[in-house]
Amino acid sequence: MIPIAVNVALSVVGLSMLLCAYRAIRGPTLPDRIVAFDAWVSNLIAVVVLLTMRDRIAFGMDLVLVIAILGFLGTMAVAKYLKGGDIFA
Repeated sequence: MIPIAVNVALSVVGLSMLLCAYRAIRGPTLPDRIVAFDAWVSNLIAVVVLLTMRDRIAFGMDLVLVIAILGFLGTMAVAKYLKGGDIFA
């Protein structure tokens, strides 16, 4: 029963990733695109967790932490750029 639930969840999260990618490409404003990218990264984390559960991948949670940190740093860099400052200052 669990593998069926995980496969259904993967399908739903995959659809959500497609919708987030559409909003990131067609977003009317830059903040909309940033929020869509952040939601896409959250969905990517969900996909990795679900695949880790289904396939029993040993390093899955380490990968989740790396993706979360990179997503956070990317969002912060773009937010600082939008604020009008240099990213690395």
